[in-house]
Amino acid sequence: MAGHSKFKNIMHRKGAQDKKRSSMFSKLSREITVAAKMGMPDPDMNPRLRLAVNAAKAQSMPKDNIQRAIDKANAAGGENYEEVRYEGYGPAGIAIIVEALTDNRNRTATNIRTAFSKNGGNLGASGAVSHGFDRVGLISYPASAGDADAIFEAALEAGAEDVSSNEDEHEIWTAMDALHEVAKALEAKLGAADSAKLAWKPQITVDVDEANAATLMKLVDTLEDDDDVQTVWGNYEVSDAVMEKLG
Repeated sequence: MAGHSKFKNIMHRKGAQDKKRSSMFSKLSREITVAAKMGMPDPDMNPRLRLAVNAAKAQSMPKDNIQRAIDKANAAGGENYEEVRYEGYGPAGIAIIVEALTDNRNRTATNIRTAFSKNGGNLGASGAVSHGFDRVGLISYPASAGDADAIFEAALEAGAEDVSSNEDEHEIWTAMDALHEVAKALEAKLGAADSAKLAWKPQITVDVDEANAATLMKLVDTLEDDDDVQTVWGNYEVSDAVMEKLG
């Protein structure tokens, strides 16, 4: 996800979400397990776990799957995942940040490096591009949650910093350390969000032309297809007209 209402994560492109449902459940399960292992296995006592469980519910993940993922955190001999961040450049110098949960750093690094090199980009060192992004909280609600004015008012009262709405969704931005508090306040008013997580919001965005957009989308798609990758962020903006041509 580019972190801007005008750009679309490859996951939001028509038809892509259904094809990726199985992979999505796997990523959601991994986040639940890590969140449960880092804190209490009770969502009411563990803000990160609560957000992870809510995100899974928003994607219609079965309750049994959610409970299994929580139980895995305490299972003897279970996988040990660690959070890793990769930074690099895509086509036309687009800045890309990749967040992963992995039990094998070497495998993940090799896969990420290969994805970049085969799709017009290159992997950089830690900190190569993150200085051009702000670390913030991002809460997403479907357009059906309410009209833009109602969502803006609710977000303002909950302590959010900014809101952007379009025909598909509402994106509510918060200070990094206020994410859990704002998400909880919004949940009381609007119900569970589609997602609530820490995000990388670009300070400046770059328009991507048609010539580079296809390669960029292929890079993002390849990265997101990797089981270890949780989220992909970038400072790109692709117009609706170009996205339509890409299908």
